[in-house]
Amino acid sequence: MPDYGFTPAERALFRRLSSPEKIQRFLDCELAYNKEPDGDTCRSPRRVMRDLTAHCMEGALFGAAALRMLGHPPLLLDLEATRDDDHVLAIFRAGSHWGAVAKSNYSGLRFREPVYRNLRELVMSYFEHYYNHRREKTLRRYSRPVNLSRFDRLGWMTDEEDVWTIPNHLCEIPHRALLDASTVRRLTRVDDRLYAAGLVGMSK
Repeated sequence: MPDYGFTPAERALFRRLSSPEKIQRFLDCELAYNKEPDGDTCRSPRRVMRDLTAHCMEGALFGAAALRMLGHPPLLLDLEATRDDDHVLAIFRAGSHWGAVAKSNYSGLRFREPVYRNLRELVMSYFEHYYNHRREKTLRRYSRPVNLSRFDRLGWMTDEEDVWTIPNHLCEIPHRALLDASTVRRLTRVDDRLYAAGLVGMSK
């Protein structure tokens, strides 16, 4: 396995993350949630490890790098919402099924076991948990997987500067709609218990 420019100490940390579940635990338990707006920073995985903080985009980049160190391709999937923030997943396959790791301030938008037969199934598993403070269910579209190896020439895993090229690319590529207009009109608001569950552990 190439070292991708990581130092011995950085590679030692990756060796601890020997499964997707351990990567998710690192994202949840060892990284503070970066409360700066997502537009303020876009740290590389190296800087995430050093600063021990990440928001959604930074966590997805770290997750993709950690999955790559396990032999998975470094794949991101962008979820697009209405009246809400986008969310980015680092996705992986186990056999013929898809799973994901993710950093989020909402408890329902994080790890997914690799039990989903296709990407639409995986994305829809986030639907009920994806809502804004008005309790609207806001997930509407998703991108194709983006293999970050296309950005290796930019040194995205170890760059000391913000790696804006990647989120900019995610914003520019086509996204596939999940719902038609009539379905959107029938959507109900999130109930009290699900809303409260999503806020468990939130960093304020």
